[in-house]
Amino acid sequence: MSTSITSWSESPRIACAILLWLAWAAGLLATLAPRPPTLTALRVIAPAFAIGAVAVAIDSAASTVATVSALVATFVCALLVSGHDIASAAANAIAYGDEQRYPLRVPPALFLGPLPAARLLVMASVVAPVLLLADGVIVLGVAALLVGAGLLVVLSRSLDSLSRRWAVLVPAGFVVVDPLTLADPVLFLREHVRELAPEPPAGAPDGTLDLRLGAGAGSVSGRFDSAIDLTRAARGRHGGETVTTDRIMFAVARRDEMLRAAADRRLPVRVATT
Repeated sequence: MSTSITSWSESPRIACAILLWLAWAAGLLATLAPRPPTLTALRVIAPAFAIGAVAVAIDSAASTVATVSALVATFVCALLVSGHDIASAAANAIAYGDEQRYPLRVPPALFLGPLPAARLLVMASVVAPVLLLADGVIVLGVAALLVGAGLLVVLSRSLDSLSRRWAVLVPAGFVVVDPLTLADPVLFLREHVRELAPEPPAGAPDGTLDLRLGAGAGSVSGRFDSAIDLTRAARGRHGGETVTTDRIMFAVARRDEMLRAAADRRLPVRVATT
């Protein structure tokens, strides 16, 4: 990408090079030491590099082997960081004691616009003020800095919440941690769990609290011996609807692995029938 900024004036060129190296270092750190915050950063940085690679390819006079190879490599990296392996590693890196964390699936509707837009705005909130100020465009640079700071705080918090959605197997049973659907993490004790079972991606039966947010793959149902009260997450900081149910559904990555581990922990698991 550095070849596409050689025509820039010195200050923006140096600032851009520093940003690129910092982004590369942050991505490397996130890969080597995955945590929820670094996972969020990695999933912002990787698509940004993919967009940059496309811009370089378009800007190039010819599609050289090096340009095509860099473009393919960048897109492969962006695809890998969106997978379940890095998300699982980040989740379990902060696990407490004898627990196993399995990421919940991201609501598919977010991929249709809100999620890519939020990641792009986060990156732009960092890059635009630096480049404008480095180029001497002080008024626009300061304005971009003020607006970008607000966007960075709000959007980073929202993106980070997607990195902190898990189904967690613990010694006492299992926990659903999902700030998008539940006001607080909920522990379901083993002695009250009647069954964990794989489910088709169809709609939830009547009386079931559906926590999948439109995700169908990896659906799991949990049935309990009596109705329990759960508080749905509210848009604001306070409040939230209380729901009484004896069955929930959630969508988890690596569903089969989770159910096998749940059975090993003496949770009642129904095996999928074919």
